[in-house]
Amino acid sequence: MSWTQLLANKDAQKHKTSRQELNNMRELIARDLADAGVAGLSADRRFATAYNAALQAANMAIACAGYRVSAKIGHHQVSLESATLALEQVGGRTDRLI
Repeated sequence: MSWTQLLANKDAQKHKTSRQELNNMRELIARDLADAGVAGLSADRRFATAYNAALQAANMAIACAGYRVSAKIGHHQVSLESATLALEQVGGRTDRLI
């Protein structure tokens, strides 16, 4: 799938991110990864928390590429699949990651 197809299907929207938005995402990812390691939580809760960290990391890459996944049925799948497009678009240029 391409960004053109995702936009046409209304699975994604163009989006201009900010340093603050990315910092907020970084904080959320770090928090969820730390929480996923808490021994007292059930395995299900630890998995769900780690999954959210991965989902937010995908959304962060997508934001850096200039897009946002639309909130609709299937958006988790679109986020995880679109992360590949986003990382290919950035092409290893970490200066684009603000």
